Amino acid sequence: MSAELPYVWPSEDGDDYGLALTPLHPSVPKVSLEDSAFHELMALIDVFRIGRARERRLAEQRLIVILDLQP
Repeated sequence: MSAELPYVWPSEDGDDYGLALTPLHPSVPKVSLEDSAFHELMALIDVFRIGRARERRLAEQRLIVILDLQP
């Protein structure tokens, strides 16, 4: 059984190892270390960039909750 490496934003301040994903803006990794809500939003947006259909649906559902877009 092989474990998939997680995606990570390359950062000198990071401790994790994985597949490099270029952040939408160079400041994303640093700000994400300081603000967990921002980190979650940026990670969810990245799911739309690289995720599979099921992952994108889950990310969409989470964003609906976070942004309070319930009908």
